[in-house]
Amino acid sequence: MKASRLAAAGTLAGTAVLALSAPAFAHVSVQPEGEAAKGGYAVVDFKVPNERDNASTTKLEVTFPTDHPLASVMPQPVPGWKAEVTKSTLKKPLELHGRKITEAVSKVTWTADGKGVEPGFFQKFPLSVGTLPEDTDQLVFKAVQTYSNKEVVRWIEVPQEGQEEPENPAPVLQLSAAEEGGHHGSASADKGSGDAEAASAKTSAAEPADSSDTTARVLGVVGIVVGALGVAYGVLAGRRRTTA
Repeated sequence: MKASRLAAAGTLAGTAVLALSAPAFAHVSVQPEGEAAKGGYAVVDFKVPNERDNASTTKLEVTFPTDHPLASVMPQPVPGWKAEVTKSTLKKPLELHGRKITEAVSKVTWTADGKGVEPGFFQKFPLSVGTLPEDTDQLVFKAVQTYSNKEVVRWIEVPQEGQEEPENPAPVLQLSAAEEGGHHGSASADKGSGDAEAASAKTSAAEPADSSDTTARVLGVVGIVVGALGVAYGVLAGRRRTTA
């Protein structure tokens, strides 16, 4: 009886923990595919989970920061969704590859052509973005999620360092340190150098592997011989005891 009560109590406690922790993960978020280095380009995914069990997510609007505008934003096609990119005129033009950029993307809207994100599922919306700013460690995006029952959830509260996460936090993209040499170097040269380094690393990695394989084989043969000698010795010892 005590064991069953303890098991039941443990189950209830586990359920409570999951129920309390679930909302912290069930919000619109943004993560890079790999790294989002300052001064470079990156592919980022906006992850949209469905928090409702009686409605589907049919629309997502992501507003881009105006204090760190991004001149290049390209959505990757997502089956069942239509993407619309909205641009706005900049108060202060940007310098990009020697050209003056007078407008930047201010919003990207995805609208479902079919059922959208149904209950129990999530959807990723990839974007290629750049160039990423070099004077900040993060970019804050504000997202609006619309459901098929016309409910609207605004993920627009900016998380503050040292404080608890807000109820409807805005997606935050953390930026990593700028890559050495930046993004202005020759792509072909970088590729050639990378290929050479990879080949060198592959060769150096292969040498110890070959050596260790040979050693392993020798040890394996020695082990078999020793094992065979041990068995033979055991048989002879047994015969001697029987004769005695």
